[in-house]
Amino acid sequence: MEKLNELIKLCKCGIYLNINTHRDEYKTVEEYFESPIYKEDLDDMPAELFNKMKELDTIIELQFYPTTPVGFYKIYHYDLETAIDLAIVTI
Repeated sequence: MEKLNELIKLCKCGIYLNINTHRDEYKTVEEYFESPIYKEDLDDMPAELFNKMKELDTIIELQFYPTTPVGFYKIYHYDLETAIDLAIVTI
């Protein structure tokens, strides 16, 4: 929880965390990223990360706006702690 609080303090605007939303639609990880909305995100993702998300059937999506309500970063991972760590070092 400490790292999440640190991320909250670093961001001047919103932080959005989605975990396993693909399951809400009865989709696999692959099917989720086949959607036109997420296809571009998959194109930028390392293959080993995508493969691990498929293996674990887990998608952590962390979107955050560090300085303005317009510019954001989006991080995908299969591990919440790692996703938060990556967000902190991005800022």
